[in-house]
This record gives sequence, C-alpha cells and structure tokens, in this order.
Amino acid sequence: MSIGDLVRALPKCELHVHIEGTLEPDLMFSLAERNGMSLPFQTVDEARAAYRFTDLQSFLDIYYRGASVLQTAEDFYELMTAYLDRAAADGVRHAEIFFDPQTHTGRGIGFKLFMDGFRDAIADAGRRTGISADLIMCFLRHLSGEEALATLADAEAHLEGVVAVGLDSSETGNPPELFEEAYARARSLGLRAVAHAGEEGPPGYVWSALEVLGAERIDHGVRSLEDEVLVSRLVEERVPLTVCPLSNLALRVVDTLEDHPLPTMMERGLLVSVNSDDPAYFGGYVGDNYRRIHESLGVDEAGLVALARNSILSSFLAESRKNDLIDELARSERDQGELA
Repeated sequence: MSIGDLVRALPKCELHVHIEGTLEPDLMFSLAERNGMSLPFQTVDEARAAYRFTDLQSFLDIYYRGASVLQTAEDFYELMTAYLDRAAADGVRHAEIFFDPQTHTGRGIGFKLFMDGFRDAIADAGRRTGISADLIMCFLRHLSGEEALATLADAEAHLEGVVAVGLDSSETGNPPELFEEAYARARSLGLRAVAHAGEEGPPGYVWSALEVLGAERIDHGVRSLEDEVLVSRLVEERVPLTVCPLSNLALRVVDTLEDHPLPTMMERGLLVSVNSDDPAYFGGYVGDNYRRIHESLGVDEAGLVALARNSILSSFLAESRKNDLIDELARSERDQGELA
C-alpha cells in the first residue's frame, strides 16, 4: 500500500482549517466573474503565483482580498462544498471549520447569507459522502475586543451548527487578554473555546489562551516547546494542539519542513493533530500534510495512525461518535497490517 493510500484509508478529523483559506484560484476567478468583480490578477496561474508569503501579515493581505469575491449564499455554498469533498477524499470523517464573520460583515454581508450557504453545503455533503462538520466562529484579533462582542451579539440568532468560538488573524501584538469578555459571553451562550496561540506569538500567549480565555484547544502552539512548565501542563491536562506543518513552512515559522518540531512534540507526549490551516494558500490539504511529514520528518505509519487517533480524541464530537471513529481506525489499522 502506498503512503497516499494509507493516508486516505485512515479515518481522521480535521480541526484547524479556515474555510476562507480553502478558496482555490480557479474558484476565485469563477466567483469574481459571476459577481461582476475585477481581480488584481489576469489569470489563475498569476493568482497562484501570488500565493507566496514572507510572514503571516503578507499572507493575510492576499487572503482578505481573495475573500472579497464571496458575495452570495451560493458562493459560500460552493466554497464549503469544495472543501468538504476534498476532505472526504482524504479520509476526513469530521471537520471543525473556522469561519471569519467579520471578514464578511465588514463588507456588508449579513450572517444569514453566509450561514445559510455553509449549513446547506454541510448537510448536502453529509448525505453525499457521510462527512460531518461543525463550525467555529473566529474573532479577528487585529480588531478590538469590543468589535468581537458586537459580532457575537449579531451572531446570536444564527448559531445553529456553531460549536465554539476561536481567535485568529495577526497574533503578534494582539494578546488573548483583549478578548476575555467576548469569550466569557460565548461561554454563557453554550459555546466552547479554542484560540490560535504560540504560532508567531510567544508561549505566554498560550498561557493566556488557557487561563484568560478558557481555551480547551490550542491552534498551532508550536512555540509551547520554549516553556518547559507549559509543556508539562499541556501534557498533564491533555490539551490538544492543532498543528499545521505546511502552514508553518509557508509562513516561515520554520525554515524547512525538516526543522518542524512535530516529532519532538509527539515524543514529549503532547496531544497533537495534523491539519491544513489555509490549504489553498499553503500548498496542501490535510492528506498532503500527512504525506509530507512522513517524507520529510520520518513520521512512520504508526505515527500517522497515532496522529489520526489524536485528531479524533481532540474533536468536540460526542464520546459515542469518537468511539465509533476510534473503532473504525482500529479496523483500518488491522486491515493495513494484513495487506502488508
């Protein structure tokens, strides 16, 4: 069995993917044409060539420009459908998907429009492929905590299918403490909490995400290794870290994929999973990330199985569904062993 076949056969969850970051250049052009919009690129190839970044901010600049083509419920439906079909083909059984409402409401697009598109696409994909998905509403950390609270208030009538709130965008200089009140309000509405921390920002941001925001899962968290006390806490409390190797490479968090700390994180006993982040921009979906860590980091088949298991355990699924997926993973592992 090839490594590609093995990766596709592993039932897994994806827990760190931004739906706006799955916007492929060809879909961007198609939506722009349908909506009568112009783009700063002449061709799909030119747009793809522009997907080159030096840091998080240079990526975000083109990311928000691309998202501007999303105008109608049909656009959001097509975006979500394209991602879910790719994910299902990669063996993803369940996804917990970030979306950035402020990216859209700031353009005058209301919650009902994009939420209808997302929910219809998730329902149709479930019937078509069996994949399930929940949504995580992110606050943009380069905007204020007051704006996050206002966004949450606007969202309250549209929270069906939303399982948690998150925190993304420019990390440096925007500490978690700025969003304490918004997270407290989200908890009062029954939403769970995750937060991007320890990607560009220091380990102290991971501490703040845990202690101030009450984050149950840390997105990225690769710089946690710089703080031994933090590592001990993350291991002891089994706090999930949703790691995105190809993203970290594209945004220069690491110089080469071979430099990535994922093997060390696994060896230290951290509950890490592998995810794609913004796959249209970073050169790979979740299956590509699994394959690349096998090739470049030497993560063997047992390690890939362990990462798939971690992704299931780290999800917000009900325990019964987690157990079903763990059983499916065990059957898949046995079948692969018999074929070897």
